[in-house]
Amino acid sequence: MRDQFGRSIEYLRISVTDRCNFRCVYCMPEEGLPWLPKADILTYEEIAAVVRQLAPLGLKRLRITGGEPTIRPELTTLVAMLKAVEGIDDIALSTNGVKLPAMAESLRAAGLDRVNLSADSLRAERIAKIARRSVPFDPVEAASAAHAAGLDPVKINVVVMRGVNDDEIVDFARLTQAHPFHVRFIELMPVGEMANLTWEHVVPSEEVLARVATLGTLEASGGPARGNGPAKYYRLAGAAGSIGVITPMSHTYCGDCNRVRLTADGRLRTCLYGDHEVNLRDALRRGEALEPLFVNALANKPKEHQLLQMQVGGLKALSQVGG
Repeated sequence: MRDQFGRSIEYLRISVTDRCNFRCVYCMPEEGLPWLPKADILTYEEIAAVVRQLAPLGLKRLRITGGEPTIRPELTTLVAMLKAVEGIDDIALSTNGVKLPAMAESLRAAGLDRVNLSADSLRAERIAKIARRSVPFDPVEAASAAHAAGLDPVKINVVVMRGVNDDEIVDFARLTQAHPFHVRFIELMPVGEMANLTWEHVVPSEEVLARVATLGTLEASGGPARGNGPAKYYRLAGAAGSIGVITPMSHTYCGDCNRVRLTADGRLRTCLYGDHEVNLRDALRRGEALEPLFVNALANKPKEHQLLQMQVGGLKALSQVGG
């Protein structure tokens, strides 16, 4: 599975719902979006069928996303289905973490390997302000529940926004000194209709690392054993975990892209911010083989995104594609 630029594609991000119990300021409009009709959304059986057809072509790694994937009922059923597919050796989950304390053990038992937790503040009142929802939530409790269940490595993704939460950079970095967590600071990506956040809110990763370095010397690190993706990792001396930076704005990493995305309604999206999509759902429901569609999709996967030119592939919000 190689695209037109020779990149090996082995990673599929699967959105199981476009809905979410948060309305984060950088991800979804406060009023939400026009939700997909239930009939348009892939069933768990259909998602598993897609993966079964792509696995023999070299697909190895999966990530379950949303919206917020844990609000779709019986998510453990899907995890178990995907775990049973021959050739799949890693299944991860991206979540806001609200349901992790209650679900971590059952997800692990179903076959989930690891978790990425989105947490943009450690302060309850600020979490509610960023999420625009008053949901009782402690990110450290959620991450600890995932770790206790064996969903390692536990990664905490922090979207850094100047004047919003950048004063917590050091607080998040301190977590890695006390816990085996991998905190990744992500540069804000102004997308679609999120016009209230602009380039002025972007904090370059060099500045993030400079602030973290006030805690001590930072050394380059290999990061967690699995799923390093586009992050560059560092470690504070003696720390149990690591610190990563993801730089979609200041340094693109498209040259190493190894992923494609499956939307909740069954469209294969070859670039997060690209215009190119292939409808797999209709072909699947007609009983047609997906391999020709997939091969054609990779032949048209773009070299790099055009986010810096504010071209976002028709996205109104990041929640539409699960990031």
